[in-house]
Amino acid sequence: MRTFEIILLLSVTLLPFVKRPVLRRLQVNHILIFLGVLLSLHLVIEGWRWQMIPAYILSLLVAWRIKALDASEPVRLNFLRGAGFFGVIALALVAWVLPMALPVFNLPQPTGTYNVGTEMVRVETQMDEIFTEDPTDKRDLMMKIWYPSEADVSSLDGEKYAADASRAGFATKYGLPSSALNYLDRVKTYAYPGIPPSDKAFPVLIFSHGYGSRAQGYYALLTEIASQGYVIVNMNHTYESLGVTLPDGSEKYFDFDFQREIADGSMDVVQPLIDAFKEGKSYEDRHPVVRKASLDYFEGRVQDRWAQDMIVALNQLETWNAQGPLKGKLDLGRIGVFGHSVGGGSAGNLAMKDKRIKAAINLDGIQWGAKIDTTYAIPYLYVSADWPAEHEDINSHVYLKKSTDYFYETKLLQSGHPNFMDIPFMIPVQSLAGTGEIDPYEGTEIVTQLVTSFFDRHLKGLHDADPQDVADQYALLEMNVYEGDSIK
Repeated sequence: MRTFEIILLLSVTLLPFVKRPVLRRLQVNHILIFLGVLLSLHLVIEGWRWQMIPAYILSLLVAWRIKALDASEPVRLNFLRGAGFFGVIALALVAWVLPMALPVFNLPQPTGTYNVGTEMVRVETQMDEIFTEDPTDKRDLMMKIWYPSEADVSSLDGEKYAADASRAGFATKYGLPSSALNYLDRVKTYAYPGIPPSDKAFPVLIFSHGYGSRAQGYYALLTEIASQGYVIVNMNHTYESLGVTLPDGSEKYFDFDFQREIADGSMDVVQPLIDAFKEGKSYEDRHPVVRKASLDYFEGRVQDRWAQDMIVALNQLETWNAQGPLKGKLDLGRIGVFGHSVGGGSAGNLAMKDKRIKAAINLDGIQWGAKIDTTYAIPYLYVSADWPAEHEDINSHVYLKKSTDYFYETKLLQSGHPNFMDIPFMIPVQSLAGTGEIDPYEGTEIVTQLVTSFFDRHLKGLHDADPQDVADQYALLEMNVYEGDSIK
């Protein structure tokens, strides 16, 4: 919550219960002027938002009551007075809860050497679009490029937080009107569209989002990493993100019907896996059960599809490096991939398919499909949320065969699955957001330092960068490091 919001809420919450002693010391007009100035400062400096409407109503009620009250009259308790106080308490609760649950939040400011520019790029492919009924329709992808810049941004405003289609898709997912997210216009970002890139060549990272989530709902993560000297290609997997806006203004949203169709029967596939964990079978007895589910579960096909989207991005890199705003800015010998949730599994999938990928990270995604039978030949980092003990640890089987290179197996303690997104800032109520108890800023700091140190070491070749140092620095990060099949 913002400063004047807090002061206003405190004032209109306390005044109904202390108005008589206050009126004995101050004139009515002075109190009304104070409330009017406070409300005006909030509206002018911070701007109104719908979450504050109960507070505005309460302000008017308090002002009316103070103006009408004769402080010299004795207090008479009756039904109407009691009902009024209960009504004020109920309204005050709503007035506090709404702006606290949906705040105008502060994103972490990037700490790297560079400012961060952004560019939206459309790639029209020749791949058949399986989501639509038109047999001639081809897959259409929008990608957001985050890049390092040395431009002066002191006089610039950051870009709008979350594009319109992304907001509308998020609102639809949670049963809200799209206008309910207009308050996000007031969130300050540290990304500046169209500013000139730095005159250097940087390693390239492909990033894949979570299934049915906002493709660009990772500002805290991506601005920090880009500020450290990386160009990031932020995928938007059309029809499987919450929304995307194309250059012609058309919008495409998550296809719930397609999801239901491809997920049909999926419980029959994973139920034996769930039972194997629930019944306490040994790792050896569980493994063939997990393997069968891993190979057959529908999300494996989703990850195959997303890996193909990312190959499209990889195939564009030489063109982008030869012409356009990123000309000469891409170090194509140093390409990595990372992602969150299904995007994390898809990143690992891509690392098996394309030798251009030199290092890969999975942020709390189950990697379905062929990895369970495969050993990586590149450095790999797996970061898990702090799942409860009863959660099926499928990746303990998927990553049985690790890597002939380095394999980092880590856990962010006190975190939940959404802690790798902007969600803990956007919805800072653990029970609503599904996040863990970790402080959102500390959690983001740990993850961004871990990701950066991994790519610094294994893409940039900076040997003084070591993910183990990050684990040593933070008590909330557990890590095992394997070289080949041996733990270090």
